[in-house]
Amino acid sequence: MKRLREWKKALKQAADLSGYHFDLAGTEYESNFIQGIVKEVSRRIDRVPLHVTEFPVGLESQVLKVKSLMDVGCHDGAQMIGIHGIGGIGKTTLAKEIYNRIYDQFDKVCFLHDVREICSTKYGLVHLQEQLLFQTVGLNDKLGHVSEGIQFIKERLQQKKVLLILDDVDQPDQLKALAGDLNWFCGGSKVIVTTRDKHLLASYGVEKTYEVNGLNEKDALDLLRWKVCKSNKIGSSYEGILEHASRYSSGLPLALEVVGSDLSGKSKDEWSSTLARYERTVPKNIQQILKVSFDALQEEDKSLFLDIACFFKGCRLEEFQDILDAHYTYCIKNHIGVLVEKSLIKIIGGCVTLHDLIEEMGKEIVRQESPKEPGKRSRLWSHEDIVPVLHANSGTRKIEILYLNFSLSKEEEVEWKGDELKKMENLRTIIIRNCPFSKGCQHLPNGLRVLDWPKYPSENLPSDFFPRKLSICRLRESSLTTFEFPSSSKKFLCMRELNLDHNQSLTQILDISGLLNLEILSFRDCSNLITIHNSIGFLNKLKILNVTGCSKLSSFPPIKLTSLLKLELSHCNNLKSFPEILGDMKHITYIELVGTSIEQFPFSFQNLSMVHTLQIFGSGKPHNLSWINARENDIPSSTVYSNVQFLHLIECNPSNDFLRRFVNVEVLDLSGSNLTVLSKCLKECHFLQRLCLNDCKYLQEITGIPPSLKRLSALQCNSLTSSCRSMLLSQVLYFVLYLFDFIFNIS
Repeated sequence: MKRLREWKKALKQAADLSGYHFDLAGTEYESNFIQGIVKEVSRRIDRVPLHVTEFPVGLESQVLKVKSLMDVGCHDGAQMIGIHGIGGIGKTTLAKEIYNRIYDQFDKVCFLHDVREICSTKYGLVHLQEQLLFQTVGLNDKLGHVSEGIQFIKERLQQKKVLLILDDVDQPDQLKALAGDLNWFCGGSKVIVTTRDKHLLASYGVEKTYEVNGLNEKDALDLLRWKVCKSNKIGSSYEGILEHASRYSSGLPLALEVVGSDLSGKSKDEWSSTLARYERTVPKNIQQILKVSFDALQEEDKSLFLDIACFFKGCRLEEFQDILDAHYTYCIKNHIGVLVEKSLIKIIGGCVTLHDLIEEMGKEIVRQESPKEPGKRSRLWSHEDIVPVLHANSGTRKIEILYLNFSLSKEEEVEWKGDELKKMENLRTIIIRNCPFSKGCQHLPNGLRVLDWPKYPSENLPSDFFPRKLSICRLRESSLTTFEFPSSSKKFLCMRELNLDHNQSLTQILDISGLLNLEILSFRDCSNLITIHNSIGFLNKLKILNVTGCSKLSSFPPIKLTSLLKLELSHCNNLKSFPEILGDMKHITYIELVGTSIEQFPFSFQNLSMVHTLQIFGSGKPHNLSWINARENDIPSSTVYSNVQFLHLIECNPSNDFLRRFVNVEVLDLSGSNLTVLSKCLKECHFLQRLCLNDCKYLQEITGIPPSLKRLSALQCNSLTSSCRSMLLSQVLYFVLYLFDFIFNIS
């Protein structure tokens, strides 16, 4: 009887559950209805929880307090809850934990990180709206304006029960744009806002708020123990010192992590010494606590940390690592690891990030080098400091890095004479973005290692510029008319990258034979470039060469680039012949020739024997490729073709049997060609997996399908015979077929 009562109770509970209802009298097919349920269940199962923290302490009680403000099961309207507190106190951590516990109770969920920081960039708020719409309803459209995004959010989410978390909000317009009114969302929706500004919540009418407090003594000690030795247990003789360290941290989780990292791996005597140093500089606020960790770094690690704090927060690691490798003339990778271990920075999604307080601590250290005279500091990053230094010509040999970016402020022309950099004798790195100058540059320091100056304001480099240590030279969109270092007899052995992209004034590349170790060379979209010096063809260390978009370039010098990996000559409209190859180039794997007039390939093309990706696109109309259509005895060694795995011949007219030369191809794109028959040679391509024949308007027959094929696209092939179509449809079980503008999928 007991079991029977339990069954009855369970059945009653199941009967009371709400769910999906199928209307037997409706027009919807039952199979479609079931498929919709399966899709919704799969979507919820596939949701991935957010990473919260490696060692959660003190979270449970805070989660319960916030949840007490929420009625997750209530459907009487949407609700907004505020979480506020000082930076580094754990607001984001708490929000992530709440998200993980309740996200399965909502139709749509979205966690928007770092709202304040993203909104400090141009179009940042629009980007967040796009992210919100993509995460909730899968909308991947680009928005033109915030007002457009507001309308989309209101229309698309009004019927959805949504969990939306807005992390680190600091302005009312951010709330207005992302969750302007609770009637934007269906009943039962929850909007959780984290912010440092309690007044912001009050001014927006958020009544239910929770202030995050620091960890209590027990939780703080537990976190500190774990950070020091990855365990809750520690020798009793250390406990007194550990408690001492915990008091200095004032229960702030971020400070506890930094102090714990500083003590980790040290002896008891070193602990005492470290804490004695803490006592000599008793922290009045968190910044002073964080500076103790900075003081414990080696000099090289200190310099790198200050660079990241002042210039590179939020940047992709690969972007700034090249710059700082060049700046210091050694690899900084290991030093990055030290900073991560010390909890001073984190690498998330390939980007470097650090807490606001730690960032400010680093910047304050630099300011204190010369509180009243910015020209005597090692690093300058604020236009409020840099522009006055240039106006007063008060720069000194103390300055090592100058980073001027007007993108986040009102762009204004900088008045200068052009020689203000002369006093900055030890300047190693110049990065100037979105900053117009009243005159051209008359002097650059010869000790430069990085010159990154888009829209460089002069037609030539200064005549006294001999940058023997220059490693990265990026002068995109500049006013240069020719490019040549002052004397070809001087060897610039440190140069690794030269970028002259989008330079509309550049007409000539003169002698660059002195750049013996150059690895990356790009003059993309230099539409008026006419002449390239022959020296470009003999840069033996060159790995990447990009000449895309040089529309007036009619010829290219012979090349013997033994280290080249990638060659791009696309959209060189007047280029009719491929450059002569003067010797083996066994490392090149990628060639792109999109929108050129090239029809003739030299016999020396056979020297490119390791090419695995070859892209040739027509320039608007199909054209013949005599190098492919040549007789067997006239073509180069088949080795150059046999290694090609990715072949794109778009708007080209190859012969019917050209595939005999590409037997190892895996991806083949012949879109827009004038082929009428794709011959049986296709079947000999035993590795072919993807075949695209879109817009082959004259194609009638495909006479062989290799068994390896997984996907075939033949859209707008209107001349295909009925027998060919039937053949393709009969094989749809073996590959995915895109045909007649609809799709067959293999099961």
